[in-house]
Amino acid sequence: MTVESQRDVDGVLNAGRVVASVRDAMLSAVEPGMTTAELDRLGEALLDRSGAKSAPRVTYNFPGATCISVNEEAAHGIPGHRIIEAGDIVNVDVSAELGGYFADTGGTIVVPPVARVKARLCHATQLALRSALAEARAGAPINRIGKAIERTAATHGFKVIKNLAGHGIGRSLHEEPEGIVSTYDRFDTRRLQLGQVVAIEPFLSTISTHVTEAEDGWTLVGHPANLSAQFEHTIIVTKGAPIVATLSEQWEIGA
Repeated sequence: MTVESQRDVDGVLNAGRVVASVRDAMLSAVEPGMTTAELDRLGEALLDRSGAKSAPRVTYNFPGATCISVNEEAAHGIPGHRIIEAGDIVNVDVSAELGGYFADTGGTIVVPPVARVKARLCHATQLALRSALAEARAGAPINRIGKAIERTAATHGFKVIKNLAGHGIGRSLHEEPEGIVSTYDRFDTRRLQLGQVVAIEPFLSTISTHVTEAEDGWTLVGHPANLSAQFEHTIIVTKGAPIVATLSEQWEIGA
């Protein structure tokens, strides 16, 4: 969507604050021995308390309130009986609808003890998001976002997952512009427009550059030994630095 009034801006920001707070609470709650279903129930309760609805559930009938992906799982992990263990890398993706507006965010954490490569992967992905946000302004080519992400990944010795991408958002979970990829596509001539609401989400990885759908019909996985991290913000495009709807004080995700 493109914001057309202060009501639109406030609506996106309100939805953004909710998903950011749920993201932060879930990441803080991760500990060895808990199941991903238990973590999801926390997110669901917090969304309910805020009067928000799980966006993947209302949009796609996703079997969970949030997406929780562990280790070899890159995205869209279904909350269930999987037990989180020490050393796991855990991604939480929270999107919701509140008052007719949608926002989407995500973050990744490593359960102690933290292996050096996992810490580096998370740090590099945060930097990739920060670099991408610096390119997001009205009139800028969309492919500069992918170029910034790809450059950051290469600088830190990681790959990007090419078939996962950011997207427009606002009145629904996925809108135009779709396919805001993490690589530079010289044939992509689209430009960001003033007031557009978009979700930018780099996925950096250790091995895989593509993911495929698991047998459950939802979870996206790469090589069995692959590790990936994702950080995501919903933003409103301006003539200068974007308005980030999903910031928080606790987790400096792309700030």
